[in-house]
Amino acid sequence: MDSLAAPQDRLVEQLLSPRTQAQRRLKDIDKQYVGFATLPNQVHRKSVKKGFDFTLMVAGESGLGKSTLVHSLFLTDLYKDRKLLSAEERISQTVEILKHTVDIEEKGVKLKLTIVDTPGFGDAVNNTECWKPITDYVDQQFEQYFRDESGLNRKNIQDNRVHCCLYFISPFGHGLRPVDVGFMKALHEKVNIVPLIAKADCLVPSEIRKLKERIREEIDKFGIHVYQFPECDSDEDEDFKQQDRELKESAPFAVIGSNTVVEAKGQRVRGRLYPWGIVEVENQAHCDFVKLRNMLIRTHMHDLKDVTCDVHYENYRAHCIQQMTRCAPQPQARPRPSGLAHPTLSLRVAPPRPSLPPQQTDPGQPHGEPHPDPAAAHPGRRD
Repeated sequence: MDSLAAPQDRLVEQLLSPRTQAQRRLKDIDKQYVGFATLPNQVHRKSVKKGFDFTLMVAGESGLGKSTLVHSLFLTDLYKDRKLLSAEERISQTVEILKHTVDIEEKGVKLKLTIVDTPGFGDAVNNTECWKPITDYVDQQFEQYFRDESGLNRKNIQDNRVHCCLYFISPFGHGLRPVDVGFMKALHEKVNIVPLIAKADCLVPSEIRKLKERIREEIDKFGIHVYQFPECDSDEDEDFKQQDRELKESAPFAVIGSNTVVEAKGQRVRGRLYPWGIVEVENQAHCDFVKLRNMLIRTHMHDLKDVTCDVHYENYRAHCIQQMTRCAPQPQARPRPSGLAHPTLSLRVAPPRPSLPPQQTDPGQPHGEPHPDPAAAHPGRRD
């Protein structure tokens, strides 16, 4: 009977539909499947539900297109109520710190974007230490996060630390100015600095290449630590590796911003219209705007946050803990009596009592008996 059952089972298996056979194979696979491979999906769902936050600082002198570039990057106008100052007002203006926060949603992913603007920087006649309010602001955000992290309620901590600083360099000079060097050296240990060549449409391609080389040489000369792109893993695909090489070769990025849409060759593009032609913002042959956007938003935003948390904030936290340890009173050790072998055992020896003078005795009295008091023998007698 067993010999007849085996051919019948094979015949039944052959007669089953392909769909039924696939379901049986999936059931066999499920028996060997534990399920922890779904952990990335769980983290993804939790992160999307919670949302993301990112704080970006823009710094540079007035007129270099900072607000226009931010509008082009995130397609959001954060400067609707901005008041333009005259040249005389800019000279007397001090450096301010302005925060603009906006919630952006794209394909179900929410981003809380905070732009920190620094109006008045580099506009004065005397720009000595004009970056001091900016460094103080960065330290204040570190201090606030350190207090919240050390407190009792650590569940809903707001992260207002500056994750990236876009520093705009003027295209009209021959490299870095003293104020540029001073600013970057004051902040390169506190925040990720990404230098940009502003208004790149003022230069021809050959001039842009020379200015980039000059800026890179001066950054190395003055020991300035700008944001370094992480190395690609060996398992990354070739397209990603090629994109990473192009990003490293393009730094510092030469960018152009525009809030207007113009028509070029029958297509509507974001750019600037000049008598001699159109400069397209998203054309990589015209500027590095697309590379900057890909780096800042699509590929390296999380790495910027990791470097801020793991490097810059940890350095600040370690410095604070060292200062607290130095200022804390040190417990004084009790002096150990000499001659004791055990380090923790202390014996208290009582001082010798003073010897009493010998009592006067009568020669007729027996030894050891005190002399009788005459007042005690005659209580009614008084001398």
